[in-house]
Amino acid sequence: MPARAAIRAIERAERTRSDGRGRDQPGDAEIISRETRDVDEQAACLREWDQVYEQLAPGRFVGRFLEVRLGDVQLFREVTNRPLYQAGRVREGGHVLGVPAAMRGAAGCIGRPLGPDSIVSMRGGDTLDLRTPQDFDIVAAAMPVAALERYAQDVEPGGLDRARAGSSVLELGRAPAQELRSLLQTALDVAQRRPAVLRFAALHRTLEQALLATAARVLSRAAGEPQQRVPARMRHALVARAKDYMRAHVDEPLTVEDLCRALRVSRRTLQYGFQDVLQISPAGYLRALRLNGARRALRGADPDRDCVHDIAARWGFWHLSRFADDYRRMFGELPSQTLRGGRVAAAASGVAG
Repeated sequence: MPARAAIRAIERAERTRSDGRGRDQPGDAEIISRETRDVDEQAACLREWDQVYEQLAPGRFVGRFLEVRLGDVQLFREVTNRPLYQAGRVREGGHVLGVPAAMRGAAGCIGRPLGPDSIVSMRGGDTLDLRTPQDFDIVAAAMPVAALERYAQDVEPGGLDRARAGSSVLELGRAPAQELRSLLQTALDVAQRRPAVLRFAALHRTLEQALLATAARVLSRAAGEPQQRVPARMRHALVARAKDYMRAHVDEPLTVEDLCRALRVSRRTLQYGFQDVLQISPAGYLRALRLNGARRALRGADPDRDCVHDIAARWGFWHLSRFADDYRRMFGELPSQTLRGGRVAAAASGVAG
C-alpha cells in the first residue's frame, strides 16, 4: 500500500466536542527546529545519537535540522550545505530508515555508494559512517525495534529478514524509496506547519502504524514470497467478518493492522479478499467509514466553536488538503460547506419548531 494510503490508514474515530461524548487525548509530542552555523552544533542536534561531524570542504557551513518526537518514534530531517563526514553510533533501541530528499554530488554510507533512491537501514547501536555531498537533504525515522518486530509477526509474517541483517544501503528501486520519502516528508511538513494536530493521540498512532507498515514492506521486499490465495468461499466469509468487525469498532482506535490481528490473517490475505470481493482495499473501506463519520461530526458541529481541521484530526485525518480532496470526491462538497450547512439546518429546524 502506498505511503499516501498508509498516511490515511484508519485510526481512531474520536467523538467530536459537538456531540458532547468525547474529548481530546493529548499525546507525548515534541518538535525541535534549529538552524546552525557550525558542524559541531549540527551534530549535537540529533539527540541520543553519539555523533561527530567533520567538514571536508572550505566554505561557511549552514545547516538546518527538524525533529519530531511522538513517544518512542523519532522523525528528523537534516539539511547541510557542505560535504561532511559523519561518524558515531546510532540511537539505541531503534531501527532507522533514511532516504535522501535531495542531494548534489556523490555520497557514501558504510562503505557503499548512496544515491538519490538509496535507503539507509541501520539498527540501534550500529556504527554510523556517512559521507555526505554538498547540499545534502535527508529524511529519516527511528522506530522501536520491538514494535517493528511485533508488527511484522502479526501482519507481515516472515518479513524482517533484512532488518536482522544489520546496517546496509538498500537499492530497491525508485518506488519504495519514494514511498518512504513521501511519508516522512509529509509527516514532518504537517507537524511543522500545524503543530496543533499533534495534540491528538489518534494521529500519533496513525503515523506509527504508517511507519511500521512502510518499514516492514521496505525491509521484506526482496525476501517476500507470494502468498497462497484463499478459496473464493473463504474470501467472502473473511470479508464479511472484516466488515462486521469494522462496523462494530468504528468508534475505537482501529487500524488495518488491528483488523489483521483480530481476524488472525496477514495483510496480504486481507488485501486479496477485499480486492476480489469488493474491488477496494481494506484501508479504502475503512477510510470510507471514517469519512462518513467525519461528515456526521461536521453536520452536528457548531461552526462558531469547531473547525474542520480539528474534526478531521479527531477522525485520524491529519493532512487537511488530502482530507478535503477525499471528502469532496466522496460527498460532492467541501467539509467547510458541510460544517456551515449544519448551522443552516439547525436554524431551519428551530424556525420550523
